[in-house]
Amino acid sequence: MSIRLFDETSKDISKRISLNYSTSFSLGIKLLSKDFRWAVFSTYGFVRIADEIVDTFHGHNKERLLADFKNQTYQAIQEGISTNPVLHSFQLAANQFGIENNLIEPFFKSMEEDLDTTSHDASSYDEYIYGSAEVVGLMCLKIFCNGNNSQYDELVPYARSLGAAFQKVNFLRDIKSDVEERGRVYFPGVDFNNFTDENKMEIIHDVKKDFDHAFIGIKMLPIGCRLGVYTAYIYYLKLLEKIERTTANEILQSRIRIPNSQKMVLLAKSYVQERMMPV
Repeated sequence: MSIRLFDETSKDISKRISLNYSTSFSLGIKLLSKDFRWAVFSTYGFVRIADEIVDTFHGHNKERLLADFKNQTYQAIQEGISTNPVLHSFQLAANQFGIENNLIEPFFKSMEEDLDTTSHDASSYDEYIYGSAEVVGLMCLKIFCNGNNSQYDELVPYARSLGAAFQKVNFLRDIKSDVEERGRVYFPGVDFNNFTDENKMEIIHDVKKDFDHAFIGIKMLPIGCRLGVYTAYIYYLKLLEKIERTTANEILQSRIRIPNSQKMVLLAKSYVQERMMPV
């Protein structure tokens, strides 16, 4: 028996992690070409485990667990194998599509910051978003471009904007849990003991600029991945619009969601709109 069964099982485990932790993001992944789908699930599974270490592994030595996970990640990529199925599937994607350490290292740096950093200034905020979100978008872009380096270089700014937009929406959506459960304040200069609608709108204006810039790049993506990315874009944009209609006080009290029934409507809408984009 060859290692292929372990390869496929590892990919399935990363897919299951993605489906369990993010139904909305997984919906976009399912719309990708099969050539890309497994690799993006594998990348998301890898990212998700690191995030869970710093966010939910309470009562355990998070610093040691994250350091071990980081070391195992580099070892898996170098050796082309890991007994950890999530890392095994990620190294398959990383080695096939050229996801290199210059994208992985900033990600781990941001995860390490989450262990003890509770607030950010403008500089550290930008650096954190780059490592926690923008490089994840760039990992996916490596997969989508599949060795076309000139295409990758052209799309880098737009992928970074989309990753930043997604992360900032997540910050707005998760303010309650970030502040109450983790003691974190991501937005610089914002006092969440006195969070106002003006504060909220300043953040939303910034996020909308990221979305506008990202949309330019989405239209330039290869056909096999454009629908999936555009669907995720539409979902997060609608989530931002719902947050915009919600008062600052309500955001502090509950997590804003898009109902599953509305997600299906957005899926149908994004399918039609994507088909109308130029090839």
